[in-house]
Amino acid sequence: HWTLEGYYDLSSIWLSEEGIKNSKDLIWVDLNILPKKAKSVGGHIVSLDGSIPAGFNSSCNPNILANLTIKDFKLKFPMSTLLFLLWLHNIEIRKNEMARLLVLNSDDTWLKVQNYPNNIDRWINMLDEYSWKSLFKGVTSRAFEKKIDTLLYPDIHSSYISPKYGKLVSKHLQIKSRQVIFNPDWDLDIINSLLDGFAKSLGWTPPIVPDIVKTIKGSSHKLKISDIRSRGIGSVIKGYKIFSYAFSSPRTFSYTTFNSFK
Repeated sequence: HWTLEGYYDLSSIWLSEEGIKNSKDLIWVDLNILPKKAKSVGGHIVSLDGSIPAGFNSSCNPNILANLTIKDFKLKFPMSTLLFLLWLHNIEIRKNEMARLLVLNSDDTWLKVQNYPNNIDRWINMLDEYSWKSLFKGVTSRAFEKKIDTLLYPDIHSSYISPKYGKLVSKHLQIKSRQVIFNPDWDLDIINSLLDGFAKSLGWTPPIVPDIVKTIKGSSHKLKISDIRSRGIGSVIKGYKIFSYAFSSPRTFSYTTFNSFK
């Protein structure tokens, strides 16, 4: 029964009037933000040495729960935040192929099953009592890749702007991961069309798209992990007034700052 009140793309925030009025009650999904009164759900590595910044005490993050740090990057949670939420609430998806393709395409999960099978198995064992076996059935096969290529991607991208291509490549057909990119300032039709399409395939109720009344512009940056170690993560957070961050690779610290955000 959550309502959608805005968007965040790691450089800008779009908020509805309700989102502004109830900013302390917002739940930030698929990322981890630092303000101490914020609540977030995400799957990025956020710990450098085992310590967790105070702002993440209200974060629901599988890597935090498993006590993983940047040293354990190869063991980080490999699935999507969507799958973490489905497991957390024990929600089964519809037994139709498009529903499965959509869920497995979230955060390139199907490609991670192919490329990092041992880590996937490790997390399946930790996140037990869910129907992982049926969800991942045949994902490593050529036939599954063909379904992604001929059923899912043409359907998602048929009437939208060019997709963003990721780094992972499939084993058989060398398919690159794709994500739809949209801007809430002018792509309302794309957002509505995607949500309606997901709802139809998955049998879920689509959220009401919010009326955005405020956009807050920020900026995204990267630092070397070695620089973070030498300065201390607390000092870096305070010095740059960091709003959100993640260790996006074993060598890279990615962060966003909003100088005017309160």
